[in-house]
Amino acid sequence: MEEHSILNRYCESVNYYQRKKNISLKHFLLPFIVQSRDDEKLLENLKRDNYPILLEGIHCTYFLYKHKLRDRNVFVRLHNVEYLYYKKLAVYEKNFFRKAYFYIESLLLYRYEKKLAPHTKYLCVANSDKEFYQKKFKPLHIEYLPVFVPWSTVTSAQNLGSFCMYHGNLSINENDEAAKWLLQSVFAKIKIPIVIAGKNPSSSLIELSHSYQHSCVVANPTDFELDDLIKKAQINILPSFNSTGVKLKILHALFNGRHVLVNPKAIEGTNLKIICQEAETADDFIKSIKILYQEPFEDFDIERRSKLLGRDFNNQTNAKILEDWITQC
Repeated sequence: MEEHSILNRYCESVNYYQRKKNISLKHFLLPFIVQSRDDEKLLENLKRDNYPILLEGIHCTYFLYKHKLRDRNVFVRLHNVEYLYYKKLAVYEKNFFRKAYFYIESLLLYRYEKKLAPHTKYLCVANSDKEFYQKKFKPLHIEYLPVFVPWSTVTSAQNLGSFCMYHGNLSINENDEAAKWLLQSVFAKIKIPIVIAGKNPSSSLIELSHSYQHSCVVANPTDFELDDLIKKAQINILPSFNSTGVKLKILHALFNGRHVLVNPKAIEGTNLKIICQEAETADDFIKSIKILYQEPFEDFDIERRSKLLGRDFNNQTNAKILEDWITQC
């Protein structure tokens, strides 16, 4: 288990718990991402005081679901609509057993969230997720709070970059499919260089990239290398097949890169439409890429981006909002 010593600077104490790897018969009807985080030591630590509790993601809500945190002020930070996310993973998974796992997990998550929501206070990262939960699950209380980001200022370079860029965790099948779609449906028809970068790319993606002279895959770049690629790209192209949550890779590109080209699903429920370029079909992407590849990134682009990102993703402001909610709600 990897420990993060930097947390010791900000926390009075930091505890790590081993996640269980096997499905338990005792929790057979609970989602694996939840039941695998059932740890009695965690419950013991939570019961040592009466402070408010912030649970990061549906993953961490086992004790809340089991009513073992009664009379405590508990908030759940939603990353996205988890059951829909797993349903999408199932759609793009080719391995039969993994596909079955994703479908089953999606069904269990739907059942789980339907039971959990009426007794739970939520914080969402996207307005569309807030609206979805209000209509579908009717939670006890729900608010929108933007994600906290590691970037405080826009550092995009001006003028022209020298290639297009797609990045993401390529071990996730949805990202693998998005990268392959870009290669086969978009960049197979235009001779503009494309760099695909990310964690653990599949052998099939690497092989596909090798079939085009103007494409390459950068496997497992360091944070510095990824930042450098994002900054040097002329267009960061980030389509998504999933409309829930907010895509941190898009924010990464907006804070540090030049033009950002997405499909509507990638930014649904956010205010990012104002500072992104949008395309829907492969032909739309091709047309937009041809235009943006020749269009310098200017001062006014940076100013407009800085204004919106500085307003919506100000960590200090959002931390104060979170503090007020936790202490007053």
